Order: sequence, then structure tokens, then C-alpha cells
Amino acid sequence: MNPRLALHWRVLIGFAIGIGGGIAAHLVGPDNPWIVGLIDYVAAPAGQLFLRLLFMLVLPLMFSALILGVTEIGDIASLGRIGLRTLVYTVVVTCVAIGIGLLVVNLLQPGRGMDPQMLEQAVAAGGQAKAIAEAKPSLSVIDMMLGVVPRNVIKAAADGELLAVMFFALMLGVAIVLKPTPATMRFKEMVQGLNEIVMTLIGLVIRLTPYAVTALMFALTARFGWELLAKLGHYAFAVLLAIALHMFVVLPLWVRVMGGMSPLRFFRDSQEAILTAFSTSSSTGTLPTTLKVAEENLKLPPKVARFVLTLGASANHHGTALFEGLTTLFLVQCFGVELDVGHQIMVLGLCILGSIGTAGVPAGSLPVIAMILTYLHVPAEGIALILGVDRFLDMCRTALNVTGDLATAVVVARREGGDMTGSNAVTEAA
Repeated sequence: MNPRLALHWRVLIGFAIGIGGGIAAHLVGPDNPWIVGLIDYVAAPAGQLFLRLLFMLVLPLMFSALILGVTEIGDIASLGRIGLRTLVYTVVVTCVAIGIGLLVVNLLQPGRGMDPQMLEQAVAAGGQAKAIAEAKPSLSVIDMMLGVVPRNVIKAAADGELLAVMFFALMLGVAIVLKPTPATMRFKEMVQGLNEIVMTLIGLVIRLTPYAVTALMFALTARFGWELLAKLGHYAFAVLLAIALHMFVVLPLWVRVMGGMSPLRFFRDSQEAILTAFSTSSSTGTLPTTLKVAEENLKLPPKVARFVLTLGASANHHGTALFEGLTTLFLVQCFGVELDVGHQIMVLGLCILGSIGTAGVPAGSLPVIAMILTYLHVPAEGIALILGVDRFLDMCRTALNVTGDLATAVVVARREGGDMTGSNAVTEAA
């Protein structure tokens, strides 16, 4: 594929090639020896190689990103009222976003009725398929709570108990904030270096996405034809519906009631940042544009805009948290696992923590979803089912992330009133 094309176009082309080739192969006959050989020895291994590269980076990414995320949020203490409000608003609205995602997926049930053979194909790795019937977890809320704290963090990491590793990373971040000595700052710099290395590796792996999507979608559609496409369409509709509800119902009400700004004016003046986020699928890469829009178009005080938006680029991911919660429950439904209200609340909490540690780059949500699935004893390789449509959904949720950041900045600026220079601009413009 032409490397000069934007990644999302190459992924779309790969998706189309994989679907088209897979449908043609399915019509020829999924039991044809040539088709079986192409699937088992070329397409499936190529797709699984991509997933293994992605899973390889989960642990170092979550460990470093969460430590850095906590240390950045820890600066809230020095900014007093602004920081506290930002933290409260972020948690509350992120909970609402995840709640919408969980509500939609529970109402629409897009993962119900998935063919077990399709799931087995998705989690097959190295020719060794997992028994789908054995994937159902028997969890208790008490076990989940106790499992958060590791007895041995090294053993927890080796056993794939990533939630325990996340807890350890959070504790390290808190300790760094409480003890900002030269030695702890050097440790933070080391973690920053690890994070930058992992982000570079993720960037290299993500370049393989178009080819992985082609291989995975060919392997799945060649075996299962239109049934898979119907399930993917149902899932994508559920994600888009949840994103639309939060972006065009919740955030406008929040901006109007709490921020005192007309929603029409908010979206009009924010459209440059929203479109940039949609096209790049990176809230971090959109940050310069977001800051420009906040200060020049929305007329927010620079002190508020720079703090809230910089923090938001790494920790205030409404769309990401919504997507992670909805996608986790979709895949849980696919595997026939029943989660009660208590377990779904635990998923909500995991998504809040996961959104803090999610890299603000394309496909940054996938490692977090893999971590949550592993904790629920559901094969993380199931994310292969969504890779074909993930890129477009990534563009949509990143646009929601940036919109949520700007909405948070508007509300914080309004709540600060006349305490800072320029903050009255919000109310006057409203």
C-alpha cells in the first residue's frame, strides 16, 4: 500500500481487500484445501503476529503511563481549586460516558449469538485454539477486590494479573508526588524514557495495522462470510450511538448548565480541534490545535486552558473510556459470559483507571481492553474481531475525547468566575 496515504485510508483499503477477498474465498468454499491453507498458514499467522506484538507492549505501556499520569494529576495539589475541580469533573463526566456505553451495549446486546467457531478462529494463536466453552469466569467481587493488591508484583506481571501491576504503578506515582526529591525525579525521568520508548515501538507496530487488518478480516470472512459482517455492523452501530449520545446530549447540557455557554457557539468555535482530532486519531497530536482553539476562539483564560487541556490530553478521555467499557462488554457477550451489576461496576472502575493510562495515539485503547479482558478471564485475542472497524471508531472516540477536554475547560473557567484574568470572557460570550 502507498505509504504516503494517511493511515486511516490504508486501514480502510486493507479492510476492504480483506473483506472482499474473504467473501470471494467463502463463495469458492471455506473447505477448499487451497483456501484452508491460505487461512491457516498465511492470513491467520500474520494477524496473530500483529496481536502478539501489541500484547507484548501492554505491560510496559500501562506501567509507565499510569505512573506518569498520576504524577501529572499530582500537580493538582499545587493548583488548588482549579485542579480539584478538573479532577472531579473528569471523574464524574467519564463515569457518565462509561455508563452510557454500558447501557447501550446491555440494551442492544450486539455480542449475543456469536458463532463459537468464529470466536475460536479469533483466539487461535500459533495453531493452538482455546476452548471457548472454558472461557467463562467464576469471579466474586471479593476476589476481584483482593486481587487488586499483589503479594508479589513480579509474579503478578508474569501471570498476566495486570490490574495488580496497575495498582503498584498507581502507588509508585502517589509516592513520587508525596516525595519529590532529586532521586525520585530521576526515577520519574527513567519512567518517562521507558514510556517514550514504548510509544515509539507502538508507533512502529501500528504501521502494520493495514496489513494485519487485511489478514485478519480475510481469515474470518473466508470462514464465516456475511454473519461476521452483520455482527461487526451491529457492534459499530452501538459504539456510534453511545458516542453520539454523550457528544450531542450530555456535553451540550454540561456546557450550557455548568459552563454558561451556548452549545452552538461551543461546537462552532471548537470545530477546528474536533476535526483535527477526528482526522489524526490522536488527542496528544491535536493538543496544539486544542490550545489554540481554547484561547483564541473560546476566549478561555490561558492558565485554565493550558492546565486543563494538557492534563486532558493524557487523562481526560471520555470517548476512550466509553469505548473501552462498551467493547469489553461486547466481547464478554460474544464469549457468553454473564456479568452482574457488581462486575459491571468493576469494569467501569477499570475503564476510568485505564483511560488515564491510555496512550493518546491511534489504537491506544487496544492494550487497555486486552488488560480488562484478561482480568475477566476472557481471551484477549478476541479483540481481533474488532480490528477491522477499530480505526474509524478510533477517529470518532478521539473527536469525543477532545470535545470533552474543551467542555471541561469551559466549565472550569466559568466556575472560576472572576478569580483569573480573562475568565469573564466565558460568561460574556455566552
